Amino acid sequence: MIDADLSRMLVIRAFERTLLDLYGRGLVNGTTHTCLGQEYVPVAMEGLLDPADHVFSNHRGHGHYLARFDDPEGLLAEIMGREGAVCAGVGGSQHIRRDRYLSTGVQGESLPVAAGVALHLKRAEPGRLACAYIGDGTFGEGAVYEALNLAALWALPLLVVVENNGIAQSTPTDKHLAGTIAGRAAAFGLPHELVEGADVDDIRARLAPLVSGVRAGRPAVVEFVTHRLGPHSKGDDTRPAHAVGVDWRDKYASPRLDRLEAAAVSRIEAVAADVIARPLSRWEAR
Repeated sequence: MIDADLSRMLVIRAFERTLLDLYGRGLVNGTTHTCLGQEYVPVAMEGLLDPADHVFSNHRGHGHYLARFDDPEGLLAEIMGREGAVCAGVGGSQHIRRDRYLSTGVQGESLPVAAGVALHLKRAEPGRLACAYIGDGTFGEGAVYEALNLAALWALPLLVVVENNGIAQSTPTDKHLAGTIAGRAAAFGLPHELVEGADVDDIRARLAPLVSGVRAGRPAVVEFVTHRLGPHSKGDDTRPAHAVGVDWRDKYASPRLDRLEAAAVSRIEAVAADVIARPLSRWEAR
């Protein structure tokens, strides 16, 4: 039996690696921001979300989209301007809208929008929530604090997921963020949960009560201590070599890999890579 969560994580990993290769060969223009090393976060969270919930993503959002829709071909077509693109090719890598999913490249922009949607959900669709993904670097935006304030005041069903990868573009967190994210949540009286492991099952079991509380009107902040293995955008990384390009099977990997034989992992990786390769082969043949 194929591990669906692990398969989804490896598809995201293959997608991001393929993108970097395409950019490196000059087959895609512009820029892109990959989530290498952070794939487990949206996969874990998606198991706690309902299709009727709203998800707000950011510039590093391919994993968020693929965890929600399992549509690598549509996203790849969007970025490459091919037929079947999610947004007809006008959104590119960062700006995607589909059903109740929205990503934007503007830092912090999605959080006040998510708060507004959460207010609507509270009034019109009780039990639904708005989930907003942000990074540690986004805490330099005032809109974040305005949104957290209103969420607390109005008891909004807003779930803020912070992917704290320890670096904002090329600036380490300890050089741009005084205090802690937990302290910021506490300032507004919001629950804060710190997640340091990568075991999807453990994450879901631990966060399930908190997410249920959000649906009941108790907004919360979940902070994932994670690690970005790739550059900020294609090649602009100032970190030492040992901090980037680490293999999937290292300490940032999903513990699920440890439970499988090497041959089984290789089979899942091959299937994931083929999912991304198939549309590329078809497009190149035209």
